[in-house]
Amino acid sequence: MAETDVLTIHTDGAARGNPGPAAFAYVIARPGQPPVEEHGCLGDTTNNVAEYTAVVKALQRARQLGGRRIHVHSDSELMVKQMLGLYKVKHEGLRPLYEEAKNLCREFDTVTFRHVRREQNRRADELCNLALDGAASPKRKRPESVTPHAPTTHVSGHRKMVALPAHSREEVLDCLRSVACAWSAGNPNHPRPEEVWDQLWSILEEAGVLKAAQR
Repeated sequence: MAETDVLTIHTDGAARGNPGPAAFAYVIARPGQPPVEEHGCLGDTTNNVAEYTAVVKALQRARQLGGRRIHVHSDSELMVKQMLGLYKVKHEGLRPLYEEAKNLCREFDTVTFRHVRREQNRRADELCNLALDGAASPKRKRPESVTPHAPTTHVSGHRKMVALPAHSREEVLDCLRSVACAWSAGNPNHPRPEEVWDQLWSILEEAGVLKAAQR
């Protein structure tokens, strides 16, 4: 098999507000050739939908380029583990994109998925932010005090308590344990607090807890 058939892909998706204005991006590296890049806006949707959209679009492009062995890198641990079959896809809004991605994978000889840190996914992250920044308008500019990917909500009266499924609780605890180990090594910015928040948010969103709490 020719070396040119091997493509290395980095994907990224983001939603400012989660759900909110979202974008996707991917970078396809080809041996001996310039990389192929694409990014674009998706309207208002969730971070997880944006992540899956990026993978689907990247695999579609890889098919057009004639790739046979594909290596996908993403900083979305949830998406990677779902594509590897380690996590189930329980959110119905993600299932069509998940199925499309799985079907696309069957068109290649091999497809591998690897979770990487955001700094190892830098170019795809930059492209995603370029798309979001380009789509931003003064009317929709986010207040400086609002953290990216965090929703702005107004709650009155008593807060509604929502039970966290056992498997999701374990995912949250595993995430916190791994972060504690990483930070105890001496560098509080690996992973960054923003990355930890994004991961926890994705777990809660996948469990349906956030949607239920806002009803």
